[in-house]
Amino acid sequence: MPHFPPRPVRHLMAFLALALLGLGALWLGLTLATLPDPTRALAAAPTVPSIRITDRKGRLLYEALPAEARYTPLPASSIPQCLKDATLAVEDPTFYTNPGLDFRGLARALWQNLRAGRVVSGGSTITQQVARNLLLSPQERRQRTLRRKLRETWLAWELTHRLTKDQILALYLNTTYYGGFAYGAEAAAQTYFGKPAAQLTLPECALLAGLPQAPAVYDPFTHPEAARARQHTVLDLMVRHGFLTPEARRRALAVPLTYNPIPYPMRAPHFVWMVLQRIQTLQAQGRLPTNVPLEVRTTLDLDIQTLAEEAVARQLDTLQRDRDRHVNDAAVVVLDAQTGALRALVGSAGYGQRAAEGAINMATTPRPTGSAFKPIIYAAALQPHQPFPWTEATVLWDVPTTFHTADGTPYTPENYDRRYHGPVTVRQALASSLNIPAVLTLQHVGIAKALEVARALGITSLEDAEHYDLSLALGGGEVSLLELTNAYIAFATDGYFRPYQWLYEVRAPQGSILYRPSPPHATPVWDPRVAWLISDILSDDTARTLGFPRHTSLEVGFPAAVKTGTSSGFHDNWTVGYTPRWVVGVWVGNADFQAMRQVDGLTGAAPIWHQVIRTLEADQPPKAFSRPAGLVQVRVCTLSGLLPTPACPETHLAWFLEGTAPTRPDDVYRRVTVSTPDGPQTITALNLPPRAWNWARAHGWPLVQDLPALSPTTEGEPNAAVRLLSPANGSAYRLAPDLSSEAQEIQVVAETAWAGARLRLWADDALLATCPAPKCEAWWPLQPGEHHFWAEVLPADSGPPQRSPTSTITVTP
Repeated sequence: MPHFPPRPVRHLMAFLALALLGLGALWLGLTLATLPDPTRALAAAPTVPSIRITDRKGRLLYEALPAEARYTPLPASSIPQCLKDATLAVEDPTFYTNPGLDFRGLARALWQNLRAGRVVSGGSTITQQVARNLLLSPQERRQRTLRRKLRETWLAWELTHRLTKDQILALYLNTTYYGGFAYGAEAAAQTYFGKPAAQLTLPECALLAGLPQAPAVYDPFTHPEAARARQHTVLDLMVRHGFLTPEARRRALAVPLTYNPIPYPMRAPHFVWMVLQRIQTLQAQGRLPTNVPLEVRTTLDLDIQTLAEEAVARQLDTLQRDRDRHVNDAAVVVLDAQTGALRALVGSAGYGQRAAEGAINMATTPRPTGSAFKPIIYAAALQPHQPFPWTEATVLWDVPTTFHTADGTPYTPENYDRRYHGPVTVRQALASSLNIPAVLTLQHVGIAKALEVARALGITSLEDAEHYDLSLALGGGEVSLLELTNAYIAFATDGYFRPYQWLYEVRAPQGSILYRPSPPHATPVWDPRVAWLISDILSDDTARTLGFPRHTSLEVGFPAAVKTGTSSGFHDNWTVGYTPRWVVGVWVGNADFQAMRQVDGLTGAAPIWHQVIRTLEADQPPKAFSRPAGLVQVRVCTLSGLLPTPACPETHLAWFLEGTAPTRPDDVYRRVTVSTPDGPQTITALNLPPRAWNWARAHGWPLVQDLPALSPTTEGEPNAAVRLLSPANGSAYRLAPDLSSEAQEIQVVAETAWAGARLRLWADDALLATCPAPKCEAWWPLQPGEHHFWAEVLPADSGPPQRSPTSTITVTP
């Protein structure tokens, strides 16, 4: 028989159950007792607070007052059907059949809330949203509690029985927030498309219907690609829920969107939109109130903004008058180098003139950087706390070179001028923006390391290393002008990176501070000496003469470091430069990605940079980049970067970080005695790596490798029957993690003057190759560790073999 609790216990349990039911009923009654009359929604209007945005000196950039509030209610008959359908597809597909509640959605939300232990999902219908937004107080709307959900649900039920479905839908469409301080369909249509809601097309309706869930994220003025993707999602939902046929969807997707060129009267429009988006985000996060007027003070300087806008207008006018170069757009960013404060941002040249492209903020849109990315790669190669750091005197060979990508594909870059310049120093290569040395530098640094440094400099648009190859050195990655200009701050400020800032504070009308962001924290990225070296190189007018003529827009009459860039096919060109006070970045191109006609960074962007930087510095004494301690200047042999010997004909002074200056003499120029018909002669020959042999021969230099026979008086070497030409003793190599092992090999080369002999190459006691005289060549795959190479010659008369000196190299992972 079943066991029951004793009767007194059962009585107690029944009493407790009744008491709990009574308390629940009382709580529910009290919860619902203070609900407003649902019909009040018909007369309700959204709260539209004013907002005033100023520059750093308090000068007005934008102001929206309650009297100008973008709220114009429409009767249901004046709202286009496409907007109704698109909204229902996104928000509430069963709107016309449900009782104001979506029980399936509620069940799903209840399950998610139970799993999370808190309210994380609402499952709200359009009717519930109307009840919440028009009948509950602003404070209660932000609550995520069971009490608020019950009150909202009851009001939705009441609304369904007191109003028609068309009335409820019209209330929603007239009061929902579409971003840009536009409340309701009419305001949204005017704000984004400059037309009445009644004239909206299907593609426009689909875009607007996707905005309310995240207006800041899908704002077409600041995030056009995200807005377009959201529009696609809305059209897909319309097809899924039967509001649209697949063919109608296809036609809608084919229609380009044209936005309102002047949604508001404002100064620095793209900057203002950035501010408005940030304010909306802070309000959505509950960090700013939504129902009080706001006074927003920004870092922008209206004088500098006007200067940048005028420089853009003048340069584009010049380019368009000089044989139309097909250039329609430009963007400018000006940062205070010491604080990171954004003083000017020109997002496009045609805001308010060219509806489709002028609305796009090209200062924040990632584009291929061309050579403007190179300083970051070179700086990484110069960093001292790594194995085998380079110096400004390191010699790079600007000769035809084929590289191999991670998958083994050959890659042969060319210089912008289609010429090769032979041996160049790091200083010359960076200042003159030579492409082949830049790729050699990225190969040395490694793609993964270059991307790691870029992220430390605030660049967020680049992907992981597997998405790139060595073309990254020439601007193969896409970066926005704002982020690239910000990255250059670290060169101007002793290696410290400061994220840009553009918002000082938000205040209430009575002056109380509602929000003030923390000042940006400075993070060390470069060794201060490396930052100075890069600045010294980029301000060296002499070093850039291999790639640029003299007396161009890059010369400003005072110390200023600058780098240009042009993307493949003339789609983008850049100039980013700085002084100790200012960092100025300029992009010129077309927002629709069309190519320009023979416009590069020097002729397109540089004149704008020149005008802006000269004006900014006009009223102040010139200020040089402060050279930090720990740098020494040493005279080196130009062709090797080593200490000069009497045989070295060309030397120069170079800066070195302490500990990186050369300590051994030049080994490129060799004084050798050769046999000639007129007797022995002493000449200077070059001892170069194999990749440089063709260059030396083309320029008339004798190579040690080409001499027919060396006499016993070869300077600096013992009498040798066999010579190991490569690898050189003491060489150091570093494996590139992003290249295959097949692409990381070195050449082993030996020669002999013994006719009829045979040569053998050895690597770590393993026979590598056997060849007939006079030369033997083989390839050896790099492996971590210390390795030993030598060669031996076996004479034709079967005499004893002769062995060369051993060459020892090191390879680091």
